Amino acid sequence: MAFDIEMIKEVYKKFPERIESARKLLGRPLTLTEKILYSHLHSDQSLSNFERGKSYVDFAPDRVAMQDATAQMALLQFMQSGRPKVAVPSTVHCDHLITAKNGAEEDLAFANKESKEVFDFLGSVSNKYGIGFWKPGAGIIHQVVLENYAFPGGMMIGTDSHTVNAGGLGMIAIGVGGADACDVMAGLAWELKMPKLIGVKLTGKLNGWTAPKDVILKVAGILTVKGGTDAVVEYFGEGATSMSCTGKGTICNMGAEIGATTSTFGYDDSMSRYLKATGRADVAALADGIKQHLTADPEVYADPAKYFDQVIEINLSELEPHVNGPFTPDLATPISQLKEAALKNGWPTKISVGLLGSCTNSSYEDISRAVSLAKQVSGKNLKAKSEYLINPGSEQIRYTIKRDGFLDVFNEIGAKVFTNACGPCIGMWDRMGAEKQEKNTIIHSFNRNFAKRADGNPNTYAFVASPEIVTAMAIAGDLTFNPLTDTLTNEKGEKVKLDPPSGDELPKKGFEVKDPGYQAPAADGSKVNVAVAPDSSRLQLLDPFSAWEGTDLKGLKLLIKAKGKCTTDHISMAGPWLKFRGHLDNISNNMLIGAVNFFNEKTDAVKNQLTGAYESVPKVQRQYKAKNMGSIVVGDENYGEGSSREHAAMEPRHLGVRAVLVKSFARIHETNLKKQGMLALTFANKADYDKVQEDDNIDIIGLTTFAPGTPLTLVLNHKDGSSDSIKANHSYNAQQIEWFKAGGALNIIRANIKA
Repeated sequence: MAFDIEMIKEVYKKFPERIESARKLLGRPLTLTEKILYSHLHSDQSLSNFERGKSYVDFAPDRVAMQDATAQMALLQFMQSGRPKVAVPSTVHCDHLITAKNGAEEDLAFANKESKEVFDFLGSVSNKYGIGFWKPGAGIIHQVVLENYAFPGGMMIGTDSHTVNAGGLGMIAIGVGGADACDVMAGLAWELKMPKLIGVKLTGKLNGWTAPKDVILKVAGILTVKGGTDAVVEYFGEGATSMSCTGKGTICNMGAEIGATTSTFGYDDSMSRYLKATGRADVAALADGIKQHLTADPEVYADPAKYFDQVIEINLSELEPHVNGPFTPDLATPISQLKEAALKNGWPTKISVGLLGSCTNSSYEDISRAVSLAKQVSGKNLKAKSEYLINPGSEQIRYTIKRDGFLDVFNEIGAKVFTNACGPCIGMWDRMGAEKQEKNTIIHSFNRNFAKRADGNPNTYAFVASPEIVTAMAIAGDLTFNPLTDTLTNEKGEKVKLDPPSGDELPKKGFEVKDPGYQAPAADGSKVNVAVAPDSSRLQLLDPFSAWEGTDLKGLKLLIKAKGKCTTDHISMAGPWLKFRGHLDNISNNMLIGAVNFFNEKTDAVKNQLTGAYESVPKVQRQYKAKNMGSIVVGDENYGEGSSREHAAMEPRHLGVRAVLVKSFARIHETNLKKQGMLALTFANKADYDKVQEDDNIDIIGLTTFAPGTPLTLVLNHKDGSSDSIKANHSYNAQQIEWFKAGGALNIIRANIKA
């Protein structure tokens, strides 16, 4: 029987009536996205014709998922809420804190020793509060969720931006910060701006070398890293139904790279097959009973332009494999043009490493298609030219592919299999020689390829492709190789061509696993003790942030004016810093150390207005905090792109930054700032970014009358005695303004519990 089957029955029981009420109110057919959203309105939220991109709406998600790096802060916050048990089904997945270095067995043993304190904390907190716990080595959160928890028509939130992966099983699954997860686990409503809708019509059918990954690589090239902001992407058409469930998950997963709130597909036979294959025939039967409600109304897909804010059409029969990058996941190049682009741009053409896996591409189908190419190495007397590394998505996947002989094939080409964990995808790769910072190229089936992300080397050119293309490129060892047209010279000096990949959507013998790595919580957690050592360097109990003083903020020091791309990786790096995700003060030592200072084009070197010296960003900010001086961070477009990590908001808050003023925000980061009681502001006139000077002291005027839709005034007081007065917009509603006044949303929860 599936996890939480009674909850799923209850969701489906209410579906028809709620959808009919929404359809009647709106007076038109509904998209799948609208059906799921309107059927998950919170009980306190009145039914209304919400305006897309403007109306804030309260929802009641069905479940919460957390990975170990972000779960620490989420659960440290939940412990302050006063609740004895989570209000909705919730899980913790230990997948981030495992370094990839020597291989699965050795790396897992090292992680269990190095992070024992954190894993014990997460296990005990989960046990106490009724949370399902997936141990280190069990698998990557999003693959495990797809295999065990995702269900068509459901709504979930997760403390990881790639929570959206569950859209492959027809969910509305959204990445959030830990404070949002804390709200839902505490039984409160979860607020979201009603998203705009982007429809992607898929015609034709994938063939040959083209894979589901190429769909989202193409879409990323069309929409760019911010084109999906505040929107849900809904895929449909004959091309969608012809695709596997896990292929759909891959597409939804990388929707995070276009800034989309989430992505989803309508329920179809591929989802039914996947549910049955993963031991959830009961869920498939329930979904079959209401399947007309688990996809859009027929009129919507017949005339999509009438119901979506934007429509994109892609013919899968004509789609070429793509390779995206380097340094950004939306730089999309068709494989036929890659050689020309590489030579023109001076990209290193020798591929040093090919990496397969991550939450994006670690399914049985992905690995079976990759192994069909690996088999050709010996079959065609070839020798793989690049190092080849693999992260299986879950213990169930690893056990099954071992049983089916796939790992033996990979071993023959010299592949190294890492733990069932994120590894290199999130910077947990102890890569030999990376510290030399040599210029090199890697190609992987991950989702992100920001500078320094995988191995910490700013000169590693990382390219994103399907598992099939990654494998072929690793065999060739050359970025200019096109497996669709080019030949390779084998060990006998013969010219040979790789056959197109093939593989099984699901294992013919079924999935198999001995120990999936799941720990159920105690039936009664009241006697479970959760201990945090006061001298721990890994964990730190939280103190509430201070409430707003009730006055305008004056004399704020400019901490940094960030130039260009400033992702959550730049604001709060991952990699070695992941070990401090449960210790706010220690991890704050990485605050904004990756951001480029506009005034000197350097990272982690800002002017200290107290001394005039250039010092590390956190070091300068700690000096301001010691003297009770607030500060402000200024940024460029799509500030906070990337991960859901709320540490990127909590660290500035902890160190005394009061406001972040940018040209535009990525959705999750803006919400995280609001939740922590920060001011998230945007330039009313983007050209005013140029008026901000290095020695500015800045006043924020209008806070005593802070109101939705009313801009604030910022006065830039320059060193020469002159000043500029500029307008700053914000998207705060009445409730979010209360978060600011209280010093953070958690302070309100705590006060309500005590009351």
